[in-house]
Amino acid sequence: MLIGVTGDTHNNLNNINKICAIFNENHTDLVFHTGDISLPKSLLAFNQLNCPLIVVLGNNDIEERNGLEEVANSFECKIFDEPFSIELNSIKICVFHHPDLIEDSTLAENDLILHGHTHRYRLEKINNCIVFNPGECAGFLKDKNQIGLIDLKNLCPKIVNF
Repeated sequence: MLIGVTGDTHNNLNNINKICAIFNENHTDLVFHTGDISLPKSLLAFNQLNCPLIVVLGNNDIEERNGLEEVANSFECKIFDEPFSIELNSIKICVFHHPDLIEDSTLAENDLILHGHTHRYRLEKINNCIVFNPGECAGFLKDKNQIGLIDLKNLCPKIVNF
């Protein structure tokens, strides 16, 4: 199973279109958005994905929650508060927006933790848990945008720059 990871897209519709194209070209089975989509129109742009989308709300999504949930109902998208936990192919995954909410117990209970908020790449193994943030996706840093792909067979995150 191949999962995609993005976050902090902050209404950059041009980047969202590129992100969806990259995930579709790589035939991802599921995409996680680690928060800060910001507006419903931006979430709607993710409807071009050829797979389901799971979103964890970020600090810039709270005021738009109702609109985001309404848009999510129009395509294969689910929205959750952080932390969101799921098990896929016997891999325990927990998704956050805010990395400062990650606790020792969360690290001990999961195989993979995804987060956003910082706009900075992070790939760290703490004990037996991989902590991953693909980094910048909002277009704040020209030519420094990136998303993540993780094959759950080997749990080796890789970055795709765009």
